[in-house]
Amino acid sequence: MKITFPFLIMLFMISSIGHAQFISNNGEYHVLAGAAVSAITYTLVYSNTKNKKKAFWYSLGTSTLIGIAKEVYDSTQPQNKFDAADVAATSIGGLTASITLSLFVGKSKNRNKTALVN
Repeated sequence: MKITFPFLIMLFMISSIGHAQFISNNGEYHVLAGAAVSAITYTLVYSNTKNKKKAFWYSLGTSTLIGIAKEVYDSTQPQNKFDAADVAATSIGGLTASITLSLFVGKSKNRNKTALVN
């Protein structure tokens, strides 16, 4: 949990600064939601299994499934349709969080062991 909270704060700060205008405000929310779901899933899976590959794929899959489920639900609402761009934005947020966490989770334990050996 130590990495998840600072990562989310950093993600919120970056999303408010960048104005590339290739995605709408709704897309930004999808990216943030995908990242949040992915970070939570990664943390839970990794803390239970200590398997980085399993945590990566579960977190990416969960964020993508959540994005698809939300769009399927939205398509049942009046004057709404399934938007693949929103699913892609949610998946991109999940991919970003999964990659970031897989790079940094578990590194401190190895550094401490190496420092003790030397």
